Amino acid sequence: MRGEEVLSEFPGHLGQAAAEAQGSLLVVIGGDGTVSEIANGVAGTDAEIAVLPCGTGQDFGRTHGIPSRFDDAVRVALDGDTRTIDLGRVECVGASRLFANVGSAGMSGAVARRANSMTKRFGGRATFFYALTREFLAWQNTHVVVELADGVRREGPMHDVIVANGNWHGGGMKLAPDARQDDGAFDVVTIGDVNKLDFLTTAPKLYSGRYLSHPKVELLRS
Repeated sequence: MRGEEVLSEFPGHLGQAAAEAQGSLLVVIGGDGTVSEIANGVAGTDAEIAVLPCGTGQDFGRTHGIPSRFDDAVRVALDGDTRTIDLGRVECVGASRLFANVGSAGMSGAVARRANSMTKRFGGRATFFYALTREFLAWQNTHVVVELADGVRREGPMHDVIVANGNWHGGGMKLAPDARQDDGAFDVVTIGDVNKLDFLTTAPKLYSGRYLSHPKVELLRS
């Protein structure tokens, strides 16, 4: 495999470089943040992306069955099948951004921020779970309104709202076990007014997807 090497020099740099490489195969060595940046650069073009997972969470790679072992991931990049996936768009005041794996509102953003500021020597799963635990202890649930395209509406105090294109989030938490990346729909998970007891009894189930049976959790599709 031969090509031009581009190293990230500032936030958004790789997205800009990707946007200029139309018609090319882009081999992305990095984690979910790097994949997201590249996806924002190539969306709507005919460029192809091959991912060699090398980040903290590696949830995009899990969703798409990309091996974590580097040499095996290279073989997939060389010989694997190409597929087209859906993207979501997040819009807020003065900003708009696409996501390839998961978009969320609530505590998960604070967890990601803390995890990204921590040492990664214990691996992605331990890093994210520690960040999750620390943030949960001080988190205050917020009143949220969720409106889906088909008219379904949910409103009330919520801990998190997760719009999932992929299956995994937060370093291996299986938050949307049945989500598909190419079906034109998202799995929307609302986590309601959970408390510390809910967390203690349910947190281990995040990694298997069994947390969805909790009465304060609801799975919707739109």
